[in-house]
Amino acid sequence: MASQQVTWDLSGLFLGVTDPKINMVITQATMQADLFEGKYRGKMSGLSAEGLLECFREVEAFEPKIGDVSLFSSLAFAADMTQPETQALNDRVSKLEAKLAKQLAFYSLELGELVKAKPQLIDDPVLVNYRHMLRRVLQRVKHQLSEVEEQLIIEKDQFGINAWEETQSKWLNTRLFEVSVLGEKKTLSYGEANGLFSHSDRATRESANRAIYGLLGRDGEIFTAALRSICNDWVTVAKRRKYVSPMEASLISNDTQQSIIDNLLRTIEKGTTVYHRYLKVKAKLMGLPVLANYDITAPLPNMPEQKFSYPQAQTIIIDAYNRFDPQYTEAVKEMFQKHRIDASPRFGKRNGAFCASDYNGKSAYILQSFNDTLGDVFTLAHELGHATHDWYMSRNQTYLNTGVPSIVAETASIFGELLLTDVMLKNAKTDTDQRALLCLVLDEAGMTTFQVTARVWFEQALYESIGKEEFLDYPTICRHWTHARNRIFGDTVEWLPEMDAEWTMKPHYYMANYRFYNYPYVYAQMFVYSLYERYLEENKEFVPKLVELLSAGSSKSPQELGEIVGLDLTAPDFWRGGLKVFERFVTDLEKTV
Repeated sequence: MASQQVTWDLSGLFLGVTDPKINMVITQATMQADLFEGKYRGKMSGLSAEGLLECFREVEAFEPKIGDVSLFSSLAFAADMTQPETQALNDRVSKLEAKLAKQLAFYSLELGELVKAKPQLIDDPVLVNYRHMLRRVLQRVKHQLSEVEEQLIIEKDQFGINAWEETQSKWLNTRLFEVSVLGEKKTLSYGEANGLFSHSDRATRESANRAIYGLLGRDGEIFTAALRSICNDWVTVAKRRKYVSPMEASLISNDTQQSIIDNLLRTIEKGTTVYHRYLKVKAKLMGLPVLANYDITAPLPNMPEQKFSYPQAQTIIIDAYNRFDPQYTEAVKEMFQKHRIDASPRFGKRNGAFCASDYNGKSAYILQSFNDTLGDVFTLAHELGHATHDWYMSRNQTYLNTGVPSIVAETASIFGELLLTDVMLKNAKTDTDQRALLCLVLDEAGMTTFQVTARVWFEQALYESIGKEEFLDYPTICRHWTHARNRIFGDTVEWLPEMDAEWTMKPHYYMANYRFYNYPYVYAQMFVYSLYERYLEENKEFVPKLVELLSAGSSKSPQELGEIVGLDLTAPDFWRGGLKVFERFVTDLEKTV
C-alpha cells in the first residue's frame, strides 16, 4: 500500500472543506428548519393521515440535504483528524446538528403524542409506507420527555459526554507507539501498530500489544473518568425516561425483545465449549501448550506469508460477490469505480473500519487501513456488504425507512464475508492454505460471536455496579473486563497484564446515549450463519429473497425480515443453528490436523 495511495473522492458531496456550497446548504437547511417549525409546531395533533404524509415528505426532503453536510464533515475529519480545517468544519457541523435537533425536538414529541392519541393512523392505507415506523414511534412515546427536557439533554451532551467520545478517539489517533518489528525499534501510529496484531512474527505481535495497551493503561484514569461519567449519565437519563433497565433503549432502537437477546447470550455461553475446541486446536497448530492473547487471531506459523495488494483484493471480492449473483455485484463495482473507499493507512486517520451510508448518492463511503493482509481483504469484503445493503435500500425506500437497526445492519456484511470464504476455500491449492483460511474465518467469527458476548457482559456488569452504588475506579472496571473475558476463554488463553486495559480502546463504550452497542454483532453473526445455510440449500432461488430483505430497509421488523428467508427468530433453539455452522468449521479444521 505504501506505493499506492487509495483515498476516497468526496467531490460528489462537496469539493472540499472550503467549498462555498457548504454554506449554501447550511443556509438552506436553516431556512427549511424555520419553515418546518412554523408550519408544524403545536399543530401536529390535528393532522389527518394525508397531513401526516405531507409532513413526512417534507422531512424526507430536508434531512438528506443536511445529511450531506454531516456526512462530508465526518468523513473529512475521519480521513485526517489532525487538520485544523477538518476539525473546524466538524465542530461547526456538530454545533449546527445540535441546534437543529433542539429546534426540531418538537417534531418527534408531537408525532409520538399524535400516534398515541390516534393509533388508527398506523394502519391507515395512506400511510402504508410508514406503517412499521409508526409502530416503533408508538413504542418509544412512553419514554419521551418534555420538549424543554429533550433540549436540555441535547445541550448537556454537546459539550459533555460527546466530548469524552471525541477525547477517546483523538487520543488513539494522535499517539505514537514504540514497537519492535522483527527486532527493529519503530515509532508507529495507532493504525500501523494495530495492524501488527496479525503479524506472522510472534515477538512483533507481543511488542505491539504491550506498546498499545501499556500506553493505554498508563492513561487508564483518563479513560476511567470518561467511561464512569458516560455510564452514570446514562443511568440518570434512563431513569428519567422510565426505562426498566439500561438495556431497554437499545432493545427499542434495535427493534427486538429482551427474551430474544437473553436467549442469544445464553446460547453463546453454552457454546463456549466449541470455541475452546478451536482455541486448543489452534494452539496445537502453533506448537504452543496454550495460546497467549496475542496469538488468538494470529496467522499460523511457518506459513508462506500471504500478501494481497489492493487491486488483488478488489478482483477477489468482485469474483466472490459475482458468483452469488452478477446483479448483486453492481454495488461493489460502483464503490471501486467511483473511488468511494479510503484504504491507505496514515497518521491522523481514524482507526478501524466503517461504511457510511450516502442516501442521496444511492451508495456509501468506506474507510479502512489496508495493510495487504488476508484479514484486510475480509474487512473490505465486509464493509462492501454494508455498501451493498445501502445500494439496495436507498433505491427501494424513502429516507425515513432507512433507519436500519444494528442487528439488521450487519446482514449483508457478514454474508459478504461468507461469500469470500467459499470462494477462497474452493481456490485453496493445498491443505495448508485451507487450514490457514479456516483459522482466519474462525478467528473472526470467534471474535464476533464469543469475544463480543464478553463485551456485553462487561457492560451489564458496569451498570450492576452502579446499581449497587459501587465506585467505578480503574481497578474495578478492569476487574469487570477480565471477569467477563474469562467467562468466554476459561483456561484456553494466557493474558499479558497490559490486557487488563483492553476495554479502554473500544470506541463503542464512549458513544453518547448509545449503550449496548455490542450484542447486535453477535445477533447478526448467528443470524447470517443460519441465513447462509438457507442459501446453500436453495442456491439461486435464495438470491431474490436476500435482495428483498436488504431492499426492505427498516420498513419491516427484524422478525419479519427473518420470515422473508424462512427463519423464526423467536424459536427457543433458533440460535443453535448459527453455532452449528461455527462448529462445522471447527470440525473441518480438526480434520486437517
